[in-house]
Amino acid sequence: MWTQMMPALRMTLLLTVLTGLIYPGAVTALCQALFPAQANGSLIVRNGKVIGSALIGQNFAGEGYFHPRPSAAGADGYDAAASGGSNLGPTSRKLMERVKQAKVAEGIEGPVPADLLTASGSGLDPHISPESAELQIARVAKARGMSFQAVAALVRQYTEDRDLGFLGEARVNVLLLNLALDEVRQ
Repeated sequence: MWTQMMPALRMTLLLTVLTGLIYPGAVTALCQALFPAQANGSLIVRNGKVIGSALIGQNFAGEGYFHPRPSAAGADGYDAAASGGSNLGPTSRKLMERVKQAKVAEGIEGPVPADLLTASGSGLDPHISPESAELQIARVAKARGMSFQAVAALVRQYTEDRDLGFLGEARVNVLLLNLALDEVRQ
């Protein structure tokens, strides 16, 4: 019996060491060497303190800030430990009410980009569309006492193009844009 089980136990041990220790260790070391910022979560540090990640959305509610997509992650939203969408379908009354409330809260009439009113699948998307950012420029400029053109220039500066020129959509990272606005103010 042991003569039949020993090869299986040796293979299990070998594959456990290879795929559970050596391979993950090598990939981690390679990523740390080639892409250290991304491998560590794309953290944003100001004055020696981590204030967020460029990959996870945060809530900005003040008039002088660009507002991100709504979040359904956690009780108060933007909870990375409770990532997930609302799972409300297009015919949901609850979704329709939430969209109406968001539209009123943003003070926008007429057509609005969907990403300004609806949560992403994870509830943690750090980006909004350039169109959503453009709709907020006047409010942010007025609240900060800046010119419309100066705020629009920042939006253009922080607009990321499609990946490789054809993948995904153009987008604006709300956290990075709001941090740039804070630095202009200082």
